[in-house]
Parts: sequence; structure tokens; C-alpha cells
Amino acid sequence: MFRLQLPTDPRWVDIAEMNEADILTDHAYCEQKAASTAISLIVRYFNYPEIVSAMADLAKEEMEHFKRVHDFILKRGHKLGVEKKDEYVNKLIRFIKKGGGREQQLIDHLLTAALIEARSCERFKLLSEQIKDKELAEFYRELMESEAGHYTLFIGLARKVAPREKVDKRWKEILNFEAEVILSLENKSAIHG
Repeated sequence: MFRLQLPTDPRWVDIAEMNEADILTDHAYCEQKAASTAISLIVRYFNYPEIVSAMADLAKEEMEHFKRVHDFILKRGHKLGVEKKDEYVNKLIRFIKKGGGREQQLIDHLLTAALIEARSCERFKLLSEQIKDKELAEFYRELMESEAGHYTLFIGLARKVAPREKVDKRWKEILNFEAEVILSLENKSAIHG
């Protein structure tokens, strides 16, 4: 799925299922961070009108998802917990090229965002198919279907910024690095844990 080089360890679903409040809180913050990333891309790359328009729509959608997750947290009798550091995302961000010019940095930002969306979708799919709680499974199915297009949005935008060959080459490098990141992390009660 999404050309991920390493699938999620199946044991992650069990950890997520046993820690419902934690996984929902982490998911809520992932949605908020996705909205913040979209806004950040608008600010940094304001001279790319297509990116600005797409990110404005995405920021709105991600905040709507945050609200849905938060409402689900409350429905389940939980409270939004404390935000935890996302080691996965932080390690991926370190892979973004610091040099290479503004275009290369934009491509890296877009591809990193695509990868985070792809991994999130993969995890939502696992939750929707494997957890016993039918209401929670359906909730994740709906969000997975809604978010599946974000991965392709980011890839498509990157291919409009630079030639497809250049983008695809960098995408492969980022995918390979992401597999190393996944191997380095323990299974935790977090969307990317």
C-alpha cells in the first residue's frame, strides 16, 4: 500500500486496541499537526498559488478531522490527553535536505507530508480491519477513506513543482529512509508508534 517499504508490525494493532484513549489522543494531535503543516506550507511557499489553494482546503479538512476525533474521544468518556513527541515524524523531518535550494526543500516537504499521510492511512486501515470494537473500526474506516487522497495530493503537487523523474527518485530515497525509521521505533500506542 502506498509503496511503503516496510509494513506495520501486526502487534501494533493490539497495542493500539488496548490503549484506546492514548491512540485517540495521539490521532487528534496528528490531525492538528497536519493542519499546521498545511498552514506552514502556505506561509513558506506563498508564491506557489496551486499549493496555497490546496493547503488552505487541506488545513480546513484536517481541523474538521481533529474535531471528529475529539468528539469521538468525548463520546467514549475520555478526555484529550497531553500531546506526546512524535519520534517518527521528527526523524523524517531530519531527512529533509537543508541545502539544494528552495525548490528541493519544497519537494522534500511535500514528499515527507505524503509519506506521513501514507503511513497514517495504512495504520487506519489496519485499525478498521482488525480491531474488535465495531464502532471504532467504522470510525477509522471513514477517516481512512477520507484521508487516502492526501498522499496523492502531496505527490501530485511535488510533480508539478519539478520533473517527475526527479520527484520519483527523491520519493524512493525517502521511502527507503522511512523503512529504517520504522525499524528503529518500538510499537507504541501512537498512530506512528
